[in-house]
Amino acid sequence: MTILHAATILFAVAVAVMTIAWWRQTKTRNAGFVDVVWASLVGGAAVFYAVVGHGATAPRIALAALAGLWALRLASHLYRRVSHEPEDGRYAYLREHWNDDQRKFFGMFMAQALLVMFFSVPFAVVASNPQTHAFNIGLAVAIWLVSLGGESIADRQLAAWRTDPANRGRTCRSGLWRYSRHPNYFFEWTHWFAYVALAIGAPNWWLSLFGPAAMLFSLVWLTGIPFVEAQSLRSRGDDYRRYQRETSVFIPWFPKKGAPDPIHPLT
Repeated sequence: MTILHAATILFAVAVAVMTIAWWRQTKTRNAGFVDVVWASLVGGAAVFYAVVGHGATAPRIALAALAGLWALRLASHLYRRVSHEPEDGRYAYLREHWNDDQRKFFGMFMAQALLVMFFSVPFAVVASNPQTHAFNIGLAVAIWLVSLGGESIADRQLAAWRTDPANRGRTCRSGLWRYSRHPNYFFEWTHWFAYVALAIGAPNWWLSLFGPAAMLFSLVWLTGIPFVEAQSLRSRGDDYRRYQRETSVFIPWFPKKGAPDPIHPLT
């Protein structure tokens, strides 16, 4: 199977699954499931390319394992949050702003299907890599472990913060959240360099850089930080504005001088 045939099949599946997800949100009134479906489709794309690819066996196995486990963790985390909480404030705002226009929601879901294709480019490169280098695979695993570990810690710290009713309307400044306003996004971004490491040796290995580049653009300027911070300002106002002044937006760094000590530090 050629890469073009595989990509065509993948796109058809992504469109079909996202259409079902869109139809489901018309019943549940919760568009947050689009994130669960997106993560699942991206992980599925990696496994699919690993199976149909013609590259060396070891990079393909590593691709399926690393991307599959990444997607399983992220989709499970998002599903627990989406299924037990009201619709995410970002999507609730869009629902109100768009007057619940389902044509616009359908367009958003189809845009996510297209993003699945964009983010699967590094997987196609890895699956076609004819070379096996133990060092590159080890490097990919190391990047993956650090990134997934950091993202999991950030998610748990924020979840623990939210369970305390005393923190309602306040901004989490504990743990990793003291050093970055979006540590989960930062480690999500670094995770994509694992596939760059796996792609080294392929004739078109540089295309794997599309993964971290596209994720950085999406998180920092498109669908990630701008939407999250706009919602945080609406819900937490001056407290979040102070957090913005004191804390690095993306790359973890020490808070600016005069930042308050962490409140209820998490361990």
